[in-house]
Amino acid sequence: MFVVIGLGNPGKDYTNTRHNVGFDTINLLAQRNNITLNKIKFKAVCGEGHMGNEKVILAKPQTFMNNSGISVREIIQFYKVPIHNIIVIVDDIDIEFASLKIKMKGSAGTHNGLKSIIYHIQSDEFPRVKIGIGKKRENQDLADFVLSRFSKEERIDIDSSILTAAEAVETIIGEDINKAMNKYNIKNNAQD
Repeated sequence: MFVVIGLGNPGKDYTNTRHNVGFDTINLLAQRNNITLNKIKFKAVCGEGHMGNEKVILAKPQTFMNNSGISVREIIQFYKVPIHNIIVIVDDIDIEFASLKIKMKGSAGTHNGLKSIIYHIQSDEFPRVKIGIGKKRENQDLADFVLSRFSKEERIDIDSSILTAAEAVETIIGEDINKAMNKYNIKNNAQD
């Protein structure tokens, strides 16, 4: 069994913001895998279904980004899911815009949602799929930047990245994380 958690902020004010690409990816995964997101539990909007032969829970924590770990801890405690079967989808300001980076584990970096999860579950050993949302302008407040919306041009690239992120999650679950990293991380290194 896998739990896929997309990070974001609840409510209309935050729909389609940079910080909500995790929510957007969960919505797409639900659509692609015929999973209905219709349950409110564990302080999250959840749906249960299957990807291939694996049972999957999709979740969008409703605790606001900085408290995402509260919801994630409740899900883990209820389902007794191994930490390495928790996949977190998150925005990232430190990777190239619209690129993807899959990591098996690691620190939170500057991301408050990841910090909250690591704090509440006392582990950083969970896979994450990071989507590059661009870099703030000089002197721009970071919170203002991550809560801003994409331009029309950016939205086209981000929607493509969200699709790739969904495919990456399906690869992690259907095959394994190493296959997903080999397939999807390589694009980031092409310009290195």
